[in-house]
Amino acid sequence: MTLSNPARPAARIGSIDALRGFVMLLMLVDHVREFFYLHAQVRDPIDLAVTGQALAATRLTAHLCAPVFLLLTGLSACLYAGKHGRGAASRFLLTRGLFLILLELTLVNLAWTGTLLPPVLYLQVIWAIGLAMIVLAGLILLPRPALAAFALIIMLGHNCLDGIALAPDQAGYTLWSILHQRGFLGLPWGVARTSYPVLPWIGVAAAGYALGPWFALDRRERRRRLLPLGAAALAGFLALRGLNGYGDPTPWQLGATLGGTVLSFLNVTKYPPSADFLLLTLGLGLWLLALFEALPATRLGWLRVFGGAPLFFYLLHLWLLRGLYDLMLALGLGLGSSGRVEAGGPAQLWLIAALLSVPLYGACRWMVGLKRRAKHPVLSYL
Repeated sequence: MTLSNPARPAARIGSIDALRGFVMLLMLVDHVREFFYLHAQVRDPIDLAVTGQALAATRLTAHLCAPVFLLLTGLSACLYAGKHGRGAASRFLLTRGLFLILLELTLVNLAWTGTLLPPVLYLQVIWAIGLAMIVLAGLILLPRPALAAFALIIMLGHNCLDGIALAPDQAGYTLWSILHQRGFLGLPWGVARTSYPVLPWIGVAAAGYALGPWFALDRRERRRRLLPLGAAALAGFLALRGLNGYGDPTPWQLGATLGGTVLSFLNVTKYPPSADFLLLTLGLGLWLLALFEALPATRLGWLRVFGGAPLFFYLLHLWLLRGLYDLMLALGLGLGSSGRVEAGGPAQLWLIAALLSVPLYGACRWMVGLKRRAKHPVLSYL
């Protein structure tokens, strides 16, 4: 195999679906927090002076979700290219990316805000994945070494651009707000908030695609390569974060307790994801992928169900949360002093997510079965 070739795996790789399912369940916990614990807002990075350690730790676990999902998006695109060719993969990435952006602007925002034309339209992770896929549709035509170099430069070097801040009346503000600077874009009825500046996420998706040829190798060899790569990323995180200089705009500080110090050290910036953020989360993600490579398929079945229908899960869980929240609000159940339905504490967020995972598992199992039986091209988008 040459370095420029996409992966050509013999069959669907269970560890990828399992890891995707794992981070989706962590995402479920975080989105339960967004619906049922919004009275205790969590900033980015977390303000540890006003956020309890249990809530901070709950939020930090969700940091794995977006980077791992973008990495697996690129990796899956490489596997698709191995089966169908780069031209077909490029077309699929383009159409899938446009489809995701459409969903973000309609069904996803409707689930979050309860209205089709909210005063603030949030452009979040589905938007970022969609844009990253559109850009990746062109990037996959590069040789693999060039693609890998591009990914590393973007992921580790984009913090050099932090000093560039454009005002709304300056030329390039709209493009820069989409790429790197969180901002507000004018709409006929309100504003759009670029919650997920997309430039670093493009780098993560490109890195996933560059990683793809490893998955044409046998499981033992894949694992042998994933472990040191993850270790290198985590070592890079420890070095950069320890120096408290380049790598994240917010330095860590010694806390009153060991737990407080650890949380401060791990409290890295997500919007946009700093170099430290990506080294930490992708390093852990690569180790988890290596772990799932080592586990027998029988131990991964339930995670593979969730990971086998990711977009279906995403839409369904948002609407399930929206319906549950609105029902409880209408019945006056769980109302707190904020006038919102409030969970009693971070532990309840995990409990609610665990309970909701049961019907979500059944629905995803049905969808995975439907995709296998019907094999309709449209179902591949879910």
